[in-house]
Amino acid sequence: MTRAVVWSRDALDDLKAQLIYIASDNPDAARRVADALRDAAEGLGQIATGRAGRVVGTYEKSVTRLPYIIVYVISARLGAEVLSIVRVIHTARDWPMGRWPE
Repeated sequence: MTRAVVWSRDALDDLKAQLIYIASDNPDAARRVADALRDAAEGLGQIATGRAGRVVGTYEKSVTRLPYIIVYVISARLGAEVLSIVRVIHTARDWPMGRWPE
């Protein structure tokens, strides 16, 4: 089953901030990270692998070979399942249970 994958504004803001930081030192690395995160998110649309999230109702997927976690929810819209990326968090962030990192 293939699900549509949509990105929330918060997830896009997370992604943008992280890519700007990386690109300031290495634009090619920023492109590779962007591609890897996009591919990982699209892969979740194919097979939603991940663990229960720290925030209730979410799931988390560690991105292979990168220090990022994609946080997502699965919901139904018009009779079809949709996978929504809600945040993209760097693993170095202090992330308490039940809340988003600050």
